[in-house]
Amino acid sequence: MDKKGVAFLLIATVLAVAAAGTVYLYLKGMPAAQAEATPTVPVVVATKDMTFGTTLKDEHLKLVEFPKESVPPNSYGAIDSVLSQTTKVFVADGEPILASKLSAIGGGLSVRVAPNMRAMSLDVNDVTGVSGFVLPGDRVDVLVTVDNAAGSNVAVTKTILQDLEVLAAGVKTETKGNKHITVQTVTVLVDPEGAEKLALGVHQGQVHLALRNPVDHEIVAAKSTNTKSVLGIASSKKASRRRTAPKKTVTTKKEPVEVDPTFTVIRDGRILKQESPTGKGEEESKDDKDSGKK
Repeated sequence: MDKKGVAFLLIATVLAVAAAGTVYLYLKGMPAAQAEATPTVPVVVATKDMTFGTTLKDEHLKLVEFPKESVPPNSYGAIDSVLSQTTKVFVADGEPILASKLSAIGGGLSVRVAPNMRAMSLDVNDVTGVSGFVLPGDRVDVLVTVDNAAGSNVAVTKTILQDLEVLAAGVKTETKGNKHITVQTVTVLVDPEGAEKLALGVHQGQVHLALRNPVDHEIVAAKSTNTKSVLGIASSKKASRRRTAPKKTVTTKKEPVEVDPTFTVIRDGRILKQESPTGKGEEESKDDKDSGKK
């Protein structure tokens, strides 16, 4: 190859490298130019998943630049604005902290209790608590079974509360005798009247939970069930009433007693009969007189 060909090849290579470098620098500078053209503002977001009732600290928060046009309503631009406040709902990692998700008063589970409502907890086992599948946000019915409620050895089961929201569910360990048992504690949201019913049910009998479909809010008119109705045992009182014939009452009719309505009066040596003591009567016959004199 002559010197002219080599020189031409070198010039072409230099031009190609220069063109590639120019295009690379241009493309690299485009995002920076666009970023400078779109203004941003800081927004407070979560650094980790947080459950409701979490008191916010520095470790839970950070600032992230959001395009000014995409800033969520009711968000915060400074971490100090939300410190010591409490979350009312679940907040995911990276989710903006909004005013509607926080409570400045109280903390823990109390922020989930609506006005005029109450939160009550009850212990359930694997059977009464639907095998531990009851989770926060589920809807449940509460059934109570009371022994000897309708007589000796006759238990009664009644649905006392329906469509309750589960606020919290956790597991704790208790010691009974020499054994350690695991018990699930479920906290439900009830009104004051429901709180009284639940407290009485826990005191008097055994409480069971029935898990509902989350979109089923129908209140069913449920009747109580007892041992005899479940086993098909007829009531002994009803059976005795059927076997015993009704008693018949025998009345004796009394014969009327005839009463003589006249009176006998002796006046001036005469015997008279009259209808009343003051009335006038007829004088008896002569034979009657003679018999009277005698």
